[in-house]
Amino acid sequence: MKAIIFAGGVGTRLWPLSRRSSPKQFERVIGDKSTLQLAAERLLPASAVGLTTAILYKKFPKMPMMILWSDHVVKNIELFKKIIMTSESIIKNDPDKIIFISQKPRFASQNLGWISYDKVKLEKNGLKFYSFKNFYYRPHLSQAEEFLKKGGYSWNLGYFVTTPQYLWNLFRIYQPEMFNILKEISRHVDTKEFGAVVKKLYPKLPKISFDNAVLEKLIDRNHEVLVVPEDLGWSDVGAWEALKEALQTFPDQNVIQGKVLLTDCQDSLVYNYTDQLVVTIDLNGFLVINTKDVVLVCHKNSVPKIKKLVEKLADSDNNHLI
Repeated sequence: MKAIIFAGGVGTRLWPLSRRSSPKQFERVIGDKSTLQLAAERLLPASAVGLTTAILYKKFPKMPMMILWSDHVVKNIELFKKIIMTSESIIKNDPDKIIFISQKPRFASQNLGWISYDKVKLEKNGLKFYSFKNFYYRPHLSQAEEFLKKGGYSWNLGYFVTTPQYLWNLFRIYQPEMFNILKEISRHVDTKEFGAVVKKLYPKLPKISFDNAVLEKLIDRNHEVLVVPEDLGWSDVGAWEALKEALQTFPDQNVIQGKVLLTDCQDSLVYNYTDQLVVTIDLNGFLVINTKDVVLVCHKNSVPKIKKLVEKLADSDNNHLI
């Protein structure tokens, strides 16, 4: 099976650690490793998925492939591997199928995508694979609370196992303009002209997310779509408060990295990327991020304001800091 790990985005919600020159996927946010390293050890845009599909379709059309994203944490590695291996065996037997790997919800998240499922379609290796119903992107709180209460809903991680051939046909059916460009790129795979063709044609691909371009079309019942919801210990660490939630073992726990000394603090994250000692006293629910040129201090509930702050920096004398 081919595993593709996408590492796009600057990650402004993890500023000041994540910058344009060094995005979040390459920085040490989990101990001494980046989320990209962790994603590799566990084994964005439609244009990236499309290009990957074009390459793999030419070389390995019916080989199972898996899409992953690099800025996530998965704690239950053994279960994750079991799901991947089982999904691979299912896809090998039936290449015209797609399997979504999802996380059983821990709370009513408004910031994540959700996926709904229906009856059990098959069981294998102690895992249950359900029939797919629908996608929901960042629902209102009341809707998320209803999902959590009713059951039959899980967090959509953007992880799936399928074949290049299956995705290729989806592009052909639902995105003909994009497909024609991808077909020309695919035709030049493993030729000396490939680099020049990609450079010329890739910018011409429509600027639309893969979810909007292709995956949302799977609501069409003509497709064979399965969902496997399990407790993977998964978290999206694209923001500081999400990183704290992923690493803590109980709600009020402090999460620290680097040379840090805390006194009478709780429910705080303090990350120090310098040789200085960072000392905090009487903090409750705060984030402290110390880098070589920026110190960020804010309440964890204020994380959404970080992105707006970074946007303002772009038009200021401090634009070199983003």
